[in-house]
Amino acid sequence: MNAAPADQIRLLDVQDLDVRLQQLAHKRRSLPEHAEIESLTKDLTQLRDLLVAAQTEESDTAREQTKAEQDVDQVRQRAARDQQRLDSGAVTSSKDLENLQREIVSLAKRQGDLEDVVLEIMERREAAQERAAELTERVGSVQGRIDDATARRDAAFEKLDGEIASATKEREVIAATVPEDLLKLYDKLRAQQGGVGAAKLYQRSCQGCRQELAVTDINDIRKAAPDTVVRCENCRRILVRTSESGL
Repeated sequence: MNAAPADQIRLLDVQDLDVRLQQLAHKRRSLPEHAEIESLTKDLTQLRDLLVAAQTEESDTAREQTKAEQDVDQVRQRAARDQQRLDSGAVTSSKDLENLQREIVSLAKRQGDLEDVVLEIMERREAAQERAAELTERVGSVQGRIDDATARRDAAFEKLDGEIASATKEREVIAATVPEDLLKLYDKLRAQQGGVGAAKLYQRSCQGCRQELAVTDINDIRKAAPDTVVRCENCRRILVRTSESGL
């Protein structure tokens, strides 16, 4: 394949821009905010799960407290009715009086036990409320950090996307001046060689594979016409000759 030396030089400009675009794409993928957002999102998910559990516990204990308070109220009302009967003098039989007094004592004990249950439930409910309040605050804090990291990531995206768009446009302009067959070969080699399809021959070394060429290869390149597209014998990339090639 033949191509004017100036076209081969422009191919190096295309290569430089392709490397730049690779670097920008890698930088975009590797922004520290990505890992930060991922880690914080995991924390947020765990905190939200804990918050739901705390809110569920608070809701359950609220119903449990209501039921226990109803039980206390029922016992209290029954004890009040018994006491009212006792105080009214309507019960005259000594046996009935004894039974009524015994029941009032039993109800008082039952009421005390139930009130203790209510207090225990109230303590559990209060603990659940405090836990839910703490977790709500932590969820808000982590969400705020996620929002901050997202804003920083988006700002970095905007800047990098601008640089990518600029480099892409510049590549299109320069690539349009390179012969189609040369550019096609370059793109094929670039896909095969990790993003580098053309390299400068510098001081008898290929800047693609960083290896010095054999004397026979250098002699062959030295003899080749200026418009001959030469390839590195080591990596097969296009070798572009310049005044720094050491030929």
